[in-house]
Parts: sequence; C-alpha cells; structure tokens
Amino acid sequence: MVLPLVDENKPKCYLCHEGFENIEKLREHQKLQHKEFLESHEEDIKRQPAPGDVTVF
Repeated sequence: MVLPLVDENKPKCYLCHEGFENIEKLREHQKLQHKEFLESHEEDIKRQPAPGDVTVF
C-alpha cells in the first residue's frame, strides 16, 4: 500500500479520514459530524499510559 506524502503533517479524522489545518478544527469537526459516535464511546476513553509506555524521570 502506498500512502500519499501530501498533507502528512495535518491532523486527520480517524472516522472519515478528512484532513484539517489544525487540531482545533479537527475537534470541532468531530463534535459536529461524529457527535453520536463520541458520546457512545465516551465512557470507554481512558486517559492513561498505554501498555509498554516508558516514563522518563
């Protein structure tokens, strides 16, 4: 599979793969277009380190 090199540094929506100029526009898009998905998975979202993450002191 070959991925395009255009706009690699811009955030993309993981649900519809649409690209945005910055993270704020992506969050706004997700709140408006994918509201029902985010609300249904809200309790599943955990803000913690992933298994295997290393903390540097």
